[in-house]
Amino acid sequence: MEEKNMQEILQKAEVLIEALPYIQRFNRKIIVVKYGGSAMVDEELKKSVIQDVTLLKLVGFKPIIVHGGGKEISKWVEKSGMEPEFVNGLRKTDAATMEIAEMVLGKVNKSLVQMVQELGVNAIGISGKDGGLLKVDKKYSDGQDIGFVGDVKEVNPKVLFDLLEKDFLPIVCPIGLGDEFDTYNINADDAACAIARAVSAEKLAFLTDIEGVYKDPSDKSTLISELSASEAHRLIGDGFIGGGMLPKLNNCIDAIENGVSRVHILDGRIPHCLLLEIFTNRGIGTAILGDSEERFYSKN
Repeated sequence: MEEKNMQEILQKAEVLIEALPYIQRFNRKIIVVKYGGSAMVDEELKKSVIQDVTLLKLVGFKPIIVHGGGKEISKWVEKSGMEPEFVNGLRKTDAATMEIAEMVLGKVNKSLVQMVQELGVNAIGISGKDGGLLKVDKKYSDGQDIGFVGDVKEVNPKVLFDLLEKDFLPIVCPIGLGDEFDTYNINADDAACAIARAVSAEKLAFLTDIEGVYKDPSDKSTLISELSASEAHRLIGDGFIGGGMLPKLNNCIDAIENGVSRVHILDGRIPHCLLLEIFTNRGIGTAILGDSEERFYSKN
């Protein structure tokens, strides 16, 4: 065998060996993946995400996917002759928009199930309505009524535990029920965070359209590989975090303070970002962890 070919084979073996301690540590542990952003729109990225999650399942993890679908909902709202309307970044959802959102999210959900099934893993798509998984209160935005948008107040994880026990990969669309059994749209980040807390997930991974958390967003060299919950609080308090990262980082802190061991913010535009973050010594995004958790990647 040529020396070059042998070197390539040895490099592949080294990659597998590097992954081994992570596979051992997280075997049979639950990981919640919030799937959204560009990775839901680009077909090649979509394929790589589903391959990643399927591989996690096959090496012994217990993944749960929670997906969004905002861009697809906006497309179909416009096709129906309506104008998408947002209040403080939240979609204003009247009854007609809610009907479209549920239809579109259901379509997205089953397409993800199909992709997982094609890779030889059994998946089941559910919404937060199923088994009373997600119960919500009506959400207001700075006191404004934004329609059928819900805040998760209670999670019944029994249906998820049952599916995991039977070796299925659950794929959850963020629709919930209110006290009067009205249907509500839920922000997918909020739904993923609530589900991760309820199932005591070892990991929660957010696939986003950003590289991770920066101390200075204008300086790409300030990407933070690992961040404790208390350090994240300080960054927010000192005014370093703003825009769309602020609610996301608050969600991460909330998850950590409610029993999730590690939360990862990943750039979903990078193919196989989940595998690179979870199975390599350095990682590629930002990991937020409890103050007492062991640091894996760096000593930032």
